[in-house]
Parts: sequence; C-alpha cells; structure tokens
Amino acid sequence: MSPTIAAILAFVGYFLAFRFYSRFLSRRVFRLDPSAATPAHTQRDDVDYVPTRPAVLFGHHFASITGLAPMLGPAIAVIWGWLPALLWVVLGAIFVGCVHDFSALVVSIRNRGMSVGQVAESLIGPRGRTLFHFIIFFGVALAMGVFVLVIGELFSLWLVPPGPGKPGTPGYPEAVLPSALLMVVAMISGYLLYRKK
Repeated sequence: MSPTIAAILAFVGYFLAFRFYSRFLSRRVFRLDPSAATPAHTQRDDVDYVPTRPAVLFGHHFASITGLAPMLGPAIAVIWGWLPALLWVVLGAIFVGCVHDFSALVVSIRNRGMSVGQVAESLIGPRGRTLFHFIIFFGVALAMGVFVLVIGELFSLWLVPPGPGKPGTPGYPEAVLPSALLMVVAMISGYLLYRKK
C-alpha cells in the first residue's frame, strides 16, 4: 500500500470516528450539555482558570496524546514496520487515547476542574486519592519508560548491533538534533503566542 493511500485511509478513519463515535460518546455515554459553563468561565482567575481559544485547546490535547501515539508510532514503524505503526497510531488514538483524554476532561470539568486524585478523594476518601496518585505515577512512569526505551533505541548507533556473520541494523542518531530542535520551536512559539501576541 502506498503512503498516500495509507494517509488517506487514516484521515478517513479519524473523520468517521470524529463524526460518529465521538458523537455517540458525547450524547449517549457522557450526555454533554453544550450550554453548560466550564470551570474556565465559572472559576475564572486568569491564572489556573482561563478561557482559551479552541485552537490552543486542540494544541494542548494533541501534545497530551503525542507521547505514545503520533511520536511513538513512527519509531515503531522503523523498528517493526508500517502496518503495526499505522494500527497503533490510528486505532490506538480512536479507541484508547482520545477516549481516555475525552473522559478525563469531562470528569474534570464536571468536578470544578479538579484532578482525578481530587475527584477520587471527593467520591471515595483520602485513601482513594492516594491510590489514584500511585496508579497515575505508575502509569506515567511505565509510559515514559517505554517511550524513552523505544526512542533511545531509535537514536542509537545500532538498532541491532552487528555480530558474527550479521551486518546489524543501523539506528538513526541523526534524528537527535531535529527532535531537540522541536522543543526549541515549541518554546519560541509559546513566547511569541503568549508574550508577543
């Protein structure tokens, strides 16, 4: 399959999921009310609670899910092939990442913008909050560990070191500088957006 067809199929999948699956989740599962005010408006303090443009919110949402889907997917493609990467990115985003982020946002918004630990404390008590904090720490540590492992291997000189009678598979150390420069671009963009308008 050509990359163009794969990209078109991925975009069609995203569009269908956005059009139908997200509508099902918002109307049937979460029963969202479009007229409800968010904590950014009801608790506005221009520090922690700030009404934000949809484009900025989209950027924050994309940055939140980028670690294990759009960024790890290409690394998986280099190591295991494009089909597993495409399935990881497209299906993982539709059925896991986006649903997780969406549900976490809904729960937070319905509870005055509180974190999942604070919501757990209000529903189950202080031990529930502590348990959720441990689960979150373990989940983030596991996700970041996998991310660092895969990206570390990708950036190394050899994905598979050469051995007796084996040529080895070279890594991609030349990708380190462009990846690091993305962080610089993000900081400059944030400065220009928020300080220079």
